[in-house]
Amino acid sequence: MSLSDPIADMLTRVRNASRAKLPTVQMPHSRLKGEIARVLKAGGYVGDFTTEGGGGKRTLRLYLKYAPDGAPVLRGVRRISLPGRRYYVPADRLPRVLNGIGAAILTTSAGVMTDREARRKKLGGEVICHVW
Repeated sequence: MSLSDPIADMLTRVRNASRAKLPTVQMPHSRLKGEIARVLKAGGYVGDFTTEGGGGKRTLRLYLKYAPDGAPVLRGVRRISLPGRRYYVPADRLPRVLNGIGAAILTTSAGVMTDREARRKKLGGEVICHVW
């Protein structure tokens, strides 16, 4: 089955697993999904991630993170740039998610990073999603 938007599928799987309080979620692997998982881990939204399998059937497994009271650390995620409507921003107009509480994940010429890193490096790019 081919997906028209595999990044939106990844974000929906993570959102649904987080709301269902599942310990892990897995999905088909791609390089961009792996980079998004790396940024989510660096931001403290997920505990860890691994790549399993070999060849063309690799899977990406995310280990979700929860607060001591059982509430998910990743409270929300929204896809911004869509396949039919890409959303690019210059360095001086990078979005702030919930006044800096959340993070925007961008693809830039220097790789996938959060809005804070892009602001520090003075880079613009395509806004993939917002997480909080």
